[in-house]
Amino acid sequence: MKPVADKLPNCPQTYENRVFESHLPKVIKAIHRNVSRIGDRQPMLGTDDLKWEYCQPWNWVSGFWAGQLWLAHKVSADQVFKNAARLQNAYMKNTLALRMQHNHDLGFVFSLSCVADYKLTGNLKAREMALTAADSLLGRFRRSGKYFVAWNEDMAVTPGNVTGRVIIDSLQNMALLFWASEETGNCVYKECAIAHADTMSKTVVREDFTVYHTFNFDPFTQQPVGGENFQGYDDESCWARGMAWAIHGYAQIYEYSKEPRHLATAKELAKVVACQLIDDPVPVWDYRLPKHETPYRDSSAGSCTAAGMYLIAQHCSDPAEAREFRQWGDYLLAGLIERCDLSENNEAWGLLDEGASFVHRGRCRNMLPYGDYYYVEALMRACGYQRFFW
Repeated sequence: MKPVADKLPNCPQTYENRVFESHLPKVIKAIHRNVSRIGDRQPMLGTDDLKWEYCQPWNWVSGFWAGQLWLAHKVSADQVFKNAARLQNAYMKNTLALRMQHNHDLGFVFSLSCVADYKLTGNLKAREMALTAADSLLGRFRRSGKYFVAWNEDMAVTPGNVTGRVIIDSLQNMALLFWASEETGNCVYKECAIAHADTMSKTVVREDFTVYHTFNFDPFTQQPVGGENFQGYDDESCWARGMAWAIHGYAQIYEYSKEPRHLATAKELAKVVACQLIDDPVPVWDYRLPKHETPYRDSSAGSCTAAGMYLIAQHCSDPAEAREFRQWGDYLLAGLIERCDLSENNEAWGLLDEGASFVHRGRCRNMLPYGDYYYVEALMRACGYQRFFW
């Protein structure tokens, strides 16, 4: 990897807002086009013909299509999007009933569906479902270790211990707990979310501000054991989507905690990534990929990182620093529009091409519902929107 700069490197190119203001309606139109195609299903993974494979009961990606629909409703106030999003509620209700399958991803699922519904429409049934999900997530907190357990013993995700394992994605799920704390007045949700974020910064985040995908604790003593890169190239590589989760995640944690250390961590992570993207705004799936390996791109890492850059900019007290982070968000977003955008392809049931879901398992180039969600969020942030469902 290139050396990390002491400050955010200069952005290679700048863009005017009208580039994004003119593109957002095209993306909203594409989502509208796909409403009747997708119906009450939950996209999971794009197929070679630019359609979708769909989620079975309980899947961590199941909330991202609902999230896109609620974002489109927020932009357009079109009732078609609200009605389509509400079709997802039966799936969410069933998910709540599958208590033995719950894991750390409850925030992904319920923040973008039920919390979104409640925030935009005041739907009390959606609020009740989201609070139930928050309670289930809170039950995964290990007080002696101060972390949330990611997976369950019966999940065939990776060999070895899972009862003492955390995962970088979990930072994005903490927003459900922060929301529950604000909604109920119960500070325990917030306290546990902050404790988890601080534990992650000491373990999953390395000294050079790259991250592991997962980190293991001894399930009995709760002492740190070591990190792994389950979806990265190898354990000491730098998985691009993991960095994206961390950048957006710590900026999002700061939005609730107001603790300067969380924003500082997000900024340092963003510096590392910016140094890797000076020559090309669309991330390679792992930033430490050996030259002999195929450099598959990951548009989902790009869209999440772009949204995170805008979120950091929103919370910078120095206007000059905020402008620099915003320019990087623009640069990454423009790269996705130029290389990966499918919004004007009538045959595409998603928004972005070239998502690297899981390279080790051969899922190297797909549409991804989470990549699409963060793409819409990033476009909205570029156009001045600041309040979301997280």
